[in-house]
Amino acid sequence: MRYILFLTFPLFLFSSATFITPMEYASQLYKNPRGIGCQSCHGEHGEGKVIAKYIHRKKKKSFVGPAINTIGFNEFYRVLNQRKRGMPRYFLTTEEIQALYFYLHKNDKKKKHVQ
Repeated sequence: MRYILFLTFPLFLFSSATFITPMEYASQLYKNPRGIGCQSCHGEHGEGKVIAKYIHRKKKKSFVGPAINTIGFNEFYRVLNQRKRGMPRYFLTTEEIQALYFYLHKNDKKKKHVQ
């Protein structure tokens, strides 16, 4: 009996059991990846959002977080790995970027069936 316990114990140590689903993980990552959540600038579902309105040279302007739920994975990956026009660089892993993309496109198949 002691040998069976000894041999099966490593299986418990290296098992891939998780406490949250991939969608829960992706949701939490979208809401708070490294301090500032994506939804703060890109909206609850990546649809884009006006962040601030201001006046520049007597003209009304807006600073907008663009929609990110309509771009392909390669573009999404590229943009997340560079700093550009107010977008902070989060230094996300490939797995984290895939999770975020998965979160933003979770309803894509449902939309195709409805149309």
